[in-house]
Amino acid sequence: MSQRSIVMMSGLATRKAFDDEIFAAFEKESGVSVTPIFDPTVQLLRRIEAHEHFDVLIGATPSFDDLIARGLVAANPAPIVRTGIGLAVGPGAEHPDISTREEFIKTLTSARSVAYSRTGQSGIYFVELVTRLGLADVVLPKATVLEKGFTATALLSGEADIAVQQLSELMFVPEAEIVGALPEELQRWTEFSAGIAVDSANNPDVQAFVDYITGPKASPAYRATALEPVGANAGVSQP
Repeated sequence: MSQRSIVMMSGLATRKAFDDEIFAAFEKESGVSVTPIFDPTVQLLRRIEAHEHFDVLIGATPSFDDLIARGLVAANPAPIVRTGIGLAVGPGAEHPDISTREEFIKTLTSARSVAYSRTGQSGIYFVELVTRLGLADVVLPKATVLEKGFTATALLSGEADIAVQQLSELMFVPEAEIVGALPEELQRWTEFSAGIAVDSANNPDVQAFVDYITGPKASPAYRATALEPVGANAGVSQP
């Protein structure tokens, strides 16, 4: 095992890309291992508030403002990827039409139960969305609410017949079938950035990791897991 290691906190949206490829590739190239802590951004902020150690934080870009102001994260976090919200159903289930606002509304209101994450960026937005659409009283009382984790697991347990989450997170449950992304007029894109803890700002291993995950070598792993590279690696195409 590598003797050099760093600690990364990250939202769940990027987990599959990191687990499938990026961690192993970075360690092979640098000799540095990464100890990951995956949680929704809201949960990560609670961990940081409790003074839990981290070297790199990957979270929704707006969440860095307060951390920078408080001197916990160095200025200018690096944008990595963005992802949209999608909908999935259980194995072999009929795929509903969600191509338009009207069809999406019909799908939500006719569902037995919709699973969403209470503390995830997608779940927070989903509650806002159904409220804005005037569907809160219809959809939310029968929803399956996960405190955190991958909502598509509720499809396998039978608790819900529809799961809503970031597309990259839905992919983490391979048995689930992704129907597609929300209609563009209802879509919420979330950008994720990498910020370095102030206490780790002079650690060359930490900087090397951020350079790697924001560079061209990581882009194929992002694209393979429904993440769209942004920033420095945005123009890099998958081979």
